[in-house]
Amino acid sequence: MQTIQIPEMPRQFTRYAAVGLVATAMHYAVLAGLVESGAATPLPATLAGYVAGGLVSYALNRRLTFAGGRPHREAAWRFALVAAGGFAWTGLLMALLVGRLGAPYLPAQAATTLAVLFWGFLANRLWSFAGPAL
Repeated sequence: MQTIQIPEMPRQFTRYAAVGLVATAMHYAVLAGLVESGAATPLPATLAGYVAGGLVSYALNRRLTFAGGRPHREAAWRFALVAAGGFAWTGLLMALLVGRLGAPYLPAQAATTLAVLFWGFLANRLWSFAGPAL
């Protein structure tokens, strides 16, 4: 029986997306918990959720998606910078969609998540976890 080879980038993206589902579940749990309990409005709640999801994302992506790349001491701060960019995009998009356009917060967060997904994958693949240049 012949084995079908899956090219590296699509395989990595699949893993990244799977890790993203777990991290997004954490993000949304924090978001909904804070909003529905009345502890926070959607904007600060989504940013708190982003941080919680980011911690899950780093741990799982380092282990499952981009293993064998940069050492932790280099990958962690790079990942944090990419996450900061995603954090900013998340805040800006949620402020626009919920604050300016009045969209419901959960569909707005879903659209924001998709927008940040592709950018984050490429930035992490090509910079955060990429092996050091020789």
